[in-house]
Amino acid sequence: MSGIIVFVLVGLVAGWLAGVLVKGGGFGIIGDIIVGILGAVIGGFLFGFLGIGANGLLGAIIVATVGALVLIFILRLIRRG
Repeated sequence: MSGIIVFVLVGLVAGWLAGVLVKGGGFGIIGDIIVGILGAVIGGFLFGFLGIGANGLLGAIIVATVGALVLIFILRLIRRG
């Protein structure tokens, strides 16, 4: 149970950070959590593909934030086209 709570909190922080870095603000609590969790999946895949390991809570936040940034970038490309 506590693992799920940590996962959601990491998603929230990562989604908020990605929102701040990309557009100057978050996406709301639910939006930040969704972007952060999807970002964690994308970031985990990318970091694993590149052979980069990230440990601990800070590593999880960094991986999820990078993944969330990639997700936002892709969504903006799709929206334009």
